[in-house]
Amino acid sequence: MLRRNFVKSSLGMAGAAIAAGEAFGTAPMAKNKFKLKYASHFGMFQNSAGKDVIDQLKFMADQGFMALEDNGMMGRPVEQQEAIAKEMTRLGMEMGVFVVDKGGNGANTLAAGKKEYVDIFLNGCKKAVEVAKRVNAKWMTVVPGDFERNLPIGVQTGHVIDALRRGAEILEPHGLVMVLEPLSDTPNLFLRTSDQTYEICRGVNSKSCKILFDIYHMQKNEGRIIHNIDMTWSEIDYFQIGDEPGRKEPTTGEINYKNVFKYIYDRSKKENKSFIMGMEHGNSQSGKEGEAALIKAYVESDSFAI
Repeated sequence: MLRRNFVKSSLGMAGAAIAAGEAFGTAPMAKNKFKLKYASHFGMFQNSAGKDVIDQLKFMADQGFMALEDNGMMGRPVEQQEAIAKEMTRLGMEMGVFVVDKGGNGANTLAAGKKEYVDIFLNGCKKAVEVAKRVNAKWMTVVPGDFERNLPIGVQTGHVIDALRRGAEILEPHGLVMVLEPLSDTPNLFLRTSDQTYEICRGVNSKSCKILFDIYHMQKNEGRIIHNIDMTWSEIDYFQIGDEPGRKEPTTGEINYKNVFKYIYDRSKKENKSFIMGMEHGNSQSGKEGEAALIKAYVESDSFAI
C-alpha cells in the first residue's frame, strides 16, 4: 500500500473510532463503552487516580464515565470551577447536577411561606446561574426543606409551588433546570415521594422545574421503581443511582439495576431523550480493589440487551 493511502486509511479508521465513541457518549479510547451516561463524583476513584480533581476527571473519562456531578460545586473557588470546566470540555465530559445552596436540605423550608426563607432560596438560584455558566451545567438540585407542621399540607404545598415558580423565573431565561429531589433521609423532609414531586412540578408548570428521581431514595420510600418512573416520566429530567440497603454501587443490594437501566434506555431511545445517571453512592469496598469492583458492577449492570 502506498504511504499516502495508508495514512488516509489510518485517519479514516481513527475518525470512525472517534465517531463510535461519541455515539456511545464515551471517550474514543475509554476502556468501557456504556449505553447510558453515568456521572461519577470526586472521591469515588481517588485511590486509583489520586486526590487531584483534574487527575480524577481523566481517570473517569478513561473508564468511560463521561459525566460528572458535584453537589458542592457552588462552594468551590472560582478558579477551581473554571479549571474543572476546562478539563471536562477537553475530555468531552458533561456536567450533571450541583446543589443550590439554600442552607441545607431541611433548613429555610419553603413550606413555611416565610419571606426570609424564600429570599435565601432565590438568592441561591441567582448565584447558581453564575456557577452554571462557569461550569457548563444545566441542572441543579433543590430540596424544599422540612415540613412546617403547624400548617395544613395543602397550604404548605401551595407555599412550595409559589417559591419554586419564582426560582424557575430566575433560571428559565438561561435554559437552566432545577431538579427537585424527594429524599428518604428523615421523615421531617417535606418532599418524600415521586408522585408528590410530580404534582408540584405540574403546579409550577415550568420547563425549569423537574424531578430528580433518585432510585435509592425512592426504593426506600415507595418501591415499585419502574412503575413509578413510568407514572412520573414526563416530569423527570435527571436520575441518581444507589443500591438499597447501603447506598453503594449497583449489584450490592436488592434493586435489579440491569432491568431499571434497560427500561430507561429503551424508553429514552424511543422518545429521543437522554438522561445523566448520577452515581450518588459510596463504594462497597475500600481502596483500588473497591474502585475496580465498582467499575465492574457498572459494566455488568449496563450489559442489558438492546
